[in-house]
Amino acid sequence: MQMIDTLQKLRESKIVAVIRAETSQEAIEFSEACIRGGITSIELTYTIPQVEEAIETLSERFPDTLVGAGTVLDATTAKMAMQSGAEYIVSPGFDKETASLCNLYQIPYLPGCMTVSEMMTALSSGCSMIKLFPGGVFGPKAIKQFKAPLPQLSIMPTGGVDLSNIDDWFENGAEVVGVGSSLIKGSLKDIENASRKFVFKVSNLK
Repeated sequence: MQMIDTLQKLRESKIVAVIRAETSQEAIEFSEACIRGGITSIELTYTIPQVEEAIETLSERFPDTLVGAGTVLDATTAKMAMQSGAEYIVSPGFDKETASLCNLYQIPYLPGCMTVSEMMTALSSGCSMIKLFPGGVFGPKAIKQFKAPLPQLSIMPTGGVDLSNIDDWFENGAEVVGVGSSLIKGSLKDIENASRKFVFKVSNLK
């Protein structure tokens, strides 16, 4: 899949479930609960032990689901994630080597950015979508302010997104949102039900 197609699929999914877990197996179970609830994009973070196993398993089991890797700090880790089947790479900050590697292999790289300067650096390095992180520090209205000087930028806020404010993020210009702690809590049934609520909430958005 070309980078532009993956980015379009991310935008269409609207929600990326950000998975953190104690084990690779737990990460798989959390992800499957989200998928059962209708979520079509999963981000497995590198804070999960043996996360490559989870990426590989989910990529094989759910070929129609976009499986990406998160908390990727360097190009070496990004390469390992890609080899395991990750279709996009997410970082808490920007790393030039990772951007170059992802461009080479046509894999979207979404670096965490907090300032216009960081976003300009990301854009000039081939990142057409960035992760606004931590989103809760800024709030939804910040997206319009960032997009005023950089209208060509796609923004995925992560952190601080929940059922009560998800509409506000999209109304202010978010193209996709990363949802973690407000989604991944309770039993597997709770996660599945929460996923359904998030998917229903964004299904009416343009």
